[in-house]
Amino acid sequence: MKDITTYLVSPQITVQEAVSLIRSKEQKTVFITDCNQILLGLFSEGDLRRYILNNGDLTAPITSAMNPNPVTLPFKERAKFSSIIQATQHTVYPVVNKAGKIMDILSGDDMKDFLKDRSHSTLPADIHTVIMAGGLGTRLYPYTHILPKALIPIVETPICTRIMDHFKKYGCSIFDLILNHKKNMIKAYYSEENEGGRINFYEENKFLGTAGGLSLLKGKIDKTFFVSNCDILVEANYTQIYRFHKKEKNLITVIGALKNSQVAYGVIHLKGTGSEIQEIEEKPTFSFLANVGLYVVEPEVLEYLKEDQFMHMTDLIARCIKNQKKVGVFPISGEDWLDMGQIEEMKQMTETLKRKMEK
Repeated sequence: MKDITTYLVSPQITVQEAVSLIRSKEQKTVFITDCNQILLGLFSEGDLRRYILNNGDLTAPITSAMNPNPVTLPFKERAKFSSIIQATQHTVYPVVNKAGKIMDILSGDDMKDFLKDRSHSTLPADIHTVIMAGGLGTRLYPYTHILPKALIPIVETPICTRIMDHFKKYGCSIFDLILNHKKNMIKAYYSEENEGGRINFYEENKFLGTAGGLSLLKGKIDKTFFVSNCDILVEANYTQIYRFHKKEKNLITVIGALKNSQVAYGVIHLKGTGSEIQEIEEKPTFSFLANVGLYVVEPEVLEYLKEDQFMHMTDLIARCIKNQKKVGVFPISGEDWLDMGQIEEMKQMTETLKRKMEK
């Protein structure tokens, strides 16, 4: 049995504290227990997502966000494991005794003997991933004087390759690169290095923004597809994102990272509409969802784009909303998003990946 104590947390911790903890766990899950390790609930990325979408307070106790009735496996009744796992197909299970005490945790390779069909973890084989790789990368000068942003190495591997490699983990094999700046360099590199996938190149005649280049795909894609900026890494479960998008019947699903920001000043709160002060809150922290630059998109969106028309993704989303189309958000932990849009962010991404590789 593994050491389960690192997965157990007190019901007194806050949701925000739990968010930090689940990011450090392989299965992105913690278990809320009392002082006798009696299971009270489970908190995972899925629970975080539902809590955020319901406008939950991150400073509240974890008990307000946890799943109080998680699926469990009965201790010393291993013969029952297979039927429970096959029926529910979760990524992690607490093993509990008759008193409700956690005795073990089943996850990852522990479950390979109980899962006959693992296809549920992959995306449709014919799904396209579009990578917007045509920008100038002006915020990364002087690096982009020499290389296009898509080929800048992060721990010796081009950022665009790292993006594709993560999609390949979920069964993606078709990649559409929208090119402009230093396009021949990108085409030459991937024409020689392409392994384990099909790469299509589409060339802009002029700079079309973060969405305008998608007009080149009209008549090329007729099913749901992903769109990614070429300067980000999102270490989330892409199958879960895709299924969420389809379940919600969104035209576009925006992946949003939970971020915290602290105000550098004392914030004055007034009573009612007058000038009387109710309180002064010293340097409060507020949470928000940041657009990471990754989307799931229905092909209908392409009809909102005109040939050679400059448009950013935010403008395209606004146009869809104006036309009363459903645009949703899939929240992820802020630590699952790495950005290299600026030099300092690129350095931070490099250091983060180095630490992960050393583990």
